[in-house]
Amino acid sequence: MNILIVDDEPLARQRLRMLVEERDDLKVVGEAANGHEALTLSQSLTPDVVLLDIRMPGINGIETAQHLSSSNAPPAVIFTTAYEEYAIQAFDAHAVGYVLKPVRRERLYKALAHAARINRQSLQALQQDNAGAEPRQHVCARVRNELKLIPIESVVYFQADQKYVRVRHDNGDNLIDDSLKLLEHEFSDRFVRIHRSALVSLAHIEALEKIPDGQAQIRLRGNTNDGAEPLLVSRRHLAEVRRRLKGS
Repeated sequence: MNILIVDDEPLARQRLRMLVEERDDLKVVGEAANGHEALTLSQSLTPDVVLLDIRMPGINGIETAQHLSSSNAPPAVIFTTAYEEYAIQAFDAHAVGYVLKPVRRERLYKALAHAARINRQSLQALQQDNAGAEPRQHVCARVRNELKLIPIESVVYFQADQKYVRVRHDNGDNLIDDSLKLLEHEFSDRFVRIHRSALVSLAHIEALEKIPDGQAQIRLRGNTNDGAEPLLVSRRHLAEVRRRLKGS
């Protein structure tokens, strides 16, 4: 079983490596000191299991696990943390184990044995059910074989683009693998669907404008849509857009 260790404390990583390497059937394939490194290494190493700390700089372990669970070949995630209070969030993020620090070998091996019984197909199926999970603070784009984390607060809109979704944000635009349906479900409090292929951030909407032929379009704050196609609102979604704008 190939294992990726993720913890911002070198001594904690050393302790986990020592416990893992006591077993001939377990192998450490990499170490990461934060969530972004974990996502990058997971993409290249495709570990079977990620041993993941929760409190880390940048994106925390909970959000890292959410990104891992939505990958094409999701690893099993076992949280290794000193904090009991994150247990519910951990399992909402589809963790298969939760081991408290200081990590004891018996507890770790029991969690790894449980992970070994769960195949990748079962792990991938979990991503279809995000009930109870906290919304992510970032979406993840792949740019020239590297991962780019885009803060949700900087996203202006999501727009379907063939097999992908285009994210227009404060610093440009990128393609992501997430579906519009899942994005709408996860970020329903911050985005509104304006037609079947676009979700727009309520915080970035300046006004709803009438245009010829009885149609309507979104005017964005600042110059966030310069050079892009106008954001038309379909008749089907017009009433809901008006309602959300009145309440925002």
